[in-house]
Amino acid sequence: MRSASRPSVWFWIFAAVVAVAAAATAVAPVLYRTAVLGSGFLAQRLCGDVFISKRDPDAVLAEDLNGAGYELLWFFQPSVDRERRLVTASAFGIGRQISVFREGFGCTHVVGKSEGELRRETANLFATTQAPDLHALWPEGERVDLEALPKGVDGPALERAMDAAFAEPDPAHPRHTRALVVVYQRRIVAERYAPGFDAAMPLFGWSLSKAALNALVGERVADGKLALGDRALLPEWQGSDDPRRDITLDELLRMTSGLAFDEAYSNYSSDITQMLFAQGDMAGFAASKPLIHPPGTVWHYSGGTSLILSRLLRNSFQSERDYLRFPRERLFDPLAMRSAVIEVDDSGTLVAASFMYASARDWARLVLLFLQDGVWQGRRLLPEGWVAYTLTPASAAPEARYGAHMWLKIPEARDLGEPPMLEESYYMLGYDQQVVAVIPSRDLVLVRLGLSHDKDSSELARNLAAIVRTFPAKRSE
Repeated sequence: MRSASRPSVWFWIFAAVVAVAAAATAVAPVLYRTAVLGSGFLAQRLCGDVFISKRDPDAVLAEDLNGAGYELLWFFQPSVDRERRLVTASAFGIGRQISVFREGFGCTHVVGKSEGELRRETANLFATTQAPDLHALWPEGERVDLEALPKGVDGPALERAMDAAFAEPDPAHPRHTRALVVVYQRRIVAERYAPGFDAAMPLFGWSLSKAALNALVGERVADGKLALGDRALLPEWQGSDDPRRDITLDELLRMTSGLAFDEAYSNYSSDITQMLFAQGDMAGFAASKPLIHPPGTVWHYSGGTSLILSRLLRNSFQSERDYLRFPRERLFDPLAMRSAVIEVDDSGTLVAASFMYASARDWARLVLLFLQDGVWQGRRLLPEGWVAYTLTPASAAPEARYGAHMWLKIPEARDLGEPPMLEESYYMLGYDQQVVAVIPSRDLVLVRLGLSHDKDSSELARNLAAIVRTFPAKRSE
């Protein structure tokens, strides 16, 4: 199945070591844990890209799961079962893991339940599936008119900026931009896709997902089922001598809970990699972490915090099925986000920290809701004042860079000859440099999705100021 460069001699050395260890039935614990983690990662990512994005598995393995940072995956063998809609992976039979695809819920890493149990949990959850409206103009439908730019937009400069976003000036540091959508005054005025990708394809958002979680929590606050000042949030925190009982919902949204959590994706044994690719109950794993700072005093970005919020969202429902239907019924369907899927872990919790897929157009719809103060087609979806709350900097965040599950600043690209983004901009940001930027003074939304592993190329990919400069400021300014 793999379509990539030949493995080095270290591959064969590792294979020999694994074969000897397996034959002796004495696989070292560290080796086994690494095999489980690698198998879980490979099965989960490949499953989503094949069954949600509908990409060719060989292309995914060659382009997304290969190269610098992914050398370890050479020791793993994936298998795609299209009939059963699942992916298995292992390291020469060791640490075998399975990821099961379920329509409407993406892929779930099987840990404590059987494939049958998982499928029964989500069977017949949705009576109908609404197809995209191909005739209505975006964002209500999928029709886009790119024939004429609005007055005041510098068309030639915009075209050059779009070209630059897809250019690969340095093969040693590829950008791999895959989708770029520009929304001005609520309409798509420019978009482009790399070969093999298109406007309808759902793409993995990594931490862009956290903005959807923000919106879902906001809607539950509007329902009166959650409140920002809530404390003693989880049963395991409610002991009279447990300092975690003082953590508030607000502090979780602002990443100031004080809980320990290692967010280093580059470390195979870090909390974030273990949680996402080796745990069945991700929120339980995150909630078990000790308090290392008084709540509200230290800002620390943590995917574990988002999984705890997903658990709190789940606990606010009496019915598990109502919880699982909630994102589609209250957020995705109202916004016409037909491609959007938040994957679910083995325990039944939405992995809204990282595991959401959506087309570039649907990511734009999501953030457009924030630009419109939580109102969509005259209907208020988010509580009044929720967007202002979201964009208020967390008091403990360095340089006021973070609000409530929303980035307020990104670092300026170094030595690239481009100015920083406008001060009032805010962002959804994800691993591999997924970027959704909102520039209110331009009535502008930018969506850039891609695969920028390298830090230098990621700075290039994040620098969208050249596009912003082609649009005029609002007349009221």
